[in-house]
Amino acid sequence: MKRPSEFAALLSLNPLFAKLGDQALDRLAALCSRRNLAKGEILFKKGDAADALYGIRRGVIRVETGSEDGERLVLNVFGAGDVFGEIASLDGGPRTADAIAAEDCELFHLRRNDLQSLLEREPKIAIRMIELLCGRIRLTSERMEEVSFLPLRARMARRLGSLVKDFGSELDLTQNELSTLVGGTRESVSRQLQEWRRLGIVALRRGRIIILDVKRLQLAARQVE
Repeated sequence: MKRPSEFAALLSLNPLFAKLGDQALDRLAALCSRRNLAKGEILFKKGDAADALYGIRRGVIRVETGSEDGERLVLNVFGAGDVFGEIASLDGGPRTADAIAAEDCELFHLRRNDLQSLLEREPKIAIRMIELLCGRIRLTSERMEEVSFLPLRARMARRLGSLVKDFGSELDLTQNELSTLVGGTRESVSRQLQEWRRLGIVALRRGRIIILDVKRLQLAARQVE
């Protein structure tokens, strides 16, 4: 387990905790512990009891759900510095999706009981949690609008651009996963990627999409017709 001061340094980089001040961060960090996951390891499953709030020190976590016939839907992708699992940690309900390590990960986690006690003592943290939840709602609304009103090309460009900001230009992302993220068929997503490949905007590798020209991708994101 890392010393609290190291956790505090990590927490200070996250927008949820960055403005709390050193003393509050130290108290928060003292409640956290570390957990390591190997690639492919399951952090929690849909329906599990919500026992902790998680943050990522290194690695990538995919949040997924699936149907009875085996189809998988990627709901979100989290990387270093991201915090997730806040909804179930606050309302005490079961997990609403699976969380799986897309690569080797190092996480910090704050148990729900400790989080609840902390929120009662630290109003500033409670306010930041509310802001985080509001941000999640806004993002969900934006995604719904994109699927309803934007062409597939623009949706793909926007989502890839967002992932580049978080994870860099080499994305460990299959075409199937991208199709679920943007609400398109795999065939349509593949055709658009192949067009961008011919134009030199992306390069395609097995299970990986490499962004070669971010500016042209941003231009595609603004083309709504």
